[in-house]
Amino acid sequence: MALLPDGRALPGKLFIVEGIDGSGKSTQLDMLRKWLISQGYLVAFSEWNSSPIVRRMTKRGKKKQLLSPISFSLVHAADFVDRMERQMLPALKAGAIVLADRYIYTAFGRDVARGVDPNWVREMYSFAIQPTVAFYFKVTLEESLNRILAGRPTLKYYEAGMDVGLHEDPYKSYELFQGRILEEYDKMIDEFNLQAIDATLPLLEQHEMMIEIVEGHLESALRAAQSPWQEVLKSEGLQGRYLAHQVSGDSS
Repeated sequence: MALLPDGRALPGKLFIVEGIDGSGKSTQLDMLRKWLISQGYLVAFSEWNSSPIVRRMTKRGKKKQLLSPISFSLVHAADFVDRMERQMLPALKAGAIVLADRYIYTAFGRDVARGVDPNWVREMYSFAIQPTVAFYFKVTLEESLNRILAGRPTLKYYEAGMDVGLHEDPYKSYELFQGRILEEYDKMIDEFNLQAIDATLPLLEQHEMMIEIVEGHLESALRAAQSPWQEVLKSEGLQGRYLAHQVSGDSS
C-alpha cells in the first residue's frame, strides 16, 4: 500500500523506479505500465521534472546557468509538490495505480552529489507519500557511461554536473558526477528498503522480476470495466492495441 507521512494508508498503489542515467528504468516502467493496462488496471503516470507550472522557470534557469545547488534542489522540490498534489495524490485516493519515473530518491542522490546536506534534503521531502514498492535498477558506472555516452555528441551543463566544478571536461565531469550519485543510491538501498534489480540482466528477465513483486500488491487496486469482447480476448491470452481496434471495428 501507499502511505501518507502520518501512516494512513491510501487505496491506490504507488510503484516508482530509480537509478542513475542509463539504468534502463524508464524502459522497465513502460513495460510494467503496458502489462498493468493489459490486466485491466487503471494506471496514472508521473515523471520527474515535468510540472507545467515549474518547467518554464527550470528551463530558463538552466539555460542561463543561474541555478546553484540549493536553488536547483528547491526548483525540483516545487515540481514534485505540484505533481503530487495534481497527479499522484488524487489518483491514489481514487484507488488507481500510480507509476512514477523517478521519485524523491532522485533528489536524495543528485542534490547530495551537488554538496547539499542530506538531512536538509530529506526533511524537505518529508511530506512525500511512501511508495508501495520502490524499484532501484542497479548498474555499474562503466555500463551506465557506455549506454549514455555512445553516440552522444554533447552533454548539457547541469546534466554533466559542470555546476559542481568537478572537472573542466564535460565528459569527465559527467563520469565523476554520476559516480557520486551512484554512491548515494547504494547507501539508500537499506535506508529506504529499495528493491534492487540487476539492470544488466536481459530486459524480459528484469520485467518478469518486477511483475512477480508487483502482483503481490495488486489486491483491491482499481480496475477499469471491460467490455465482453475484451474479457474474451483476455481469457484467451490475446491482448494488444491492434486486436482491440479490429474487434471494435467489426462490431460497429
